[in-house]
Amino acid sequence: FGETEKKWSEDYFPFTTPSYELEIKYEGEWLEVLGCGVVHEEVLDMAERGDRRGWAFGLGLERLAMILFEIPDIRLFWTEDERFTSQFEEGSITKFEPYSKYPPVYKDIAFWIPEDFVENDFFEMARGIAGDIVERMEMVDEFTNPKKGKTSKCYRITYRSMDRSLTNEEVDALQDELRDRADADLGVEVR
Repeated sequence: FGETEKKWSEDYFPFTTPSYELEIKYEGEWLEVLGCGVVHEEVLDMAERGDRRGWAFGLGLERLAMILFEIPDIRLFWTEDERFTSQFEEGSITKFEPYSKYPPVYKDIAFWIPEDFVENDFFEMARGIAGDIVERMEMVDEFTNPKKGKTSKCYRITYRSMDRSLTNEEVDALQDELRDRADADLGVEVR
């Protein structure tokens, strides 16, 4: 990558605490390339190694392959579509040739955030609800109301299926569930 901006952020992994991720700035976007943390004591106990401490590291090989092969969407690695898999051969580095995709559906959600709001929790919630049809999530607006002393954030979610067109009804249902769950579980106030 050469000289690049990088940042460490707290994250959540079910088998480590505390947990962190390393992101690098690549072509103007933050790209997660490493996750790590201190292994939970329960995990070590189950391995009959409770007298030890351990670190776990996970390298984002898919993310690095995305850069190497110029693949725009990580979900392509999980497809069995021959238009994707037939482009690569062992021992050869080939630039990915995009093929037609189904159209995206864009939905925005705005809410007042509590002081302990963790953006990654919201992203994980959305992906837990909608799965692999969440292509991208990005904050598009943020402001603080000085009279209320509250901060509002607006996120744009791009939904796209890899194998079919999505209907407005199914995306609206996912978006409604996300609004309800974010309000109930994350303590946000949907606007």
